[in-house]
Amino acid sequence: MTFVVTHSKPSNMTELRHAFKIRNLLHILTMIGGSLLLLTGIGMGFLHNYWFTQGWYITSLILFLIALAFGPYLLKPRSVPIKKLLSAYTGEKIPKEYYQLSKKLFHVEHVENIIFIIIIALMILKPF
Repeated sequence: MTFVVTHSKPSNMTELRHAFKIRNLLHILTMIGGSLLLLTGIGMGFLHNYWFTQGWYITSLILFLIALAFGPYLLKPRSVPIKKLLSAYTGEKIPKEYYQLSKKLFHVEHVENIIFIIIIALMILKPF
């Protein structure tokens, strides 16, 4: 999701607001996909009960739940000030405060992305 905002390189507040609007719409799709992924993953575990004894499967589920907890505990507190700034700021020049706030938010999102890469690697490689 950071890709939408960082790589589109918004040059003014109108473009930045638009990038965050697209990002929020993508977030809805991500939440739906993530919920379906968790449900199908647990469902496959019930189809193959021995998976609940496999380290890669248990680790993947735990990491997924940790990543899921990032939303309310880490991402939301860092995104609320940005949303307030986007709605309250009246000029067209992007304020320096945004860059400080977004850096904190995007750092947490990058950590979450690394967790998802680890989950995918565990599901493909099944190392233990």
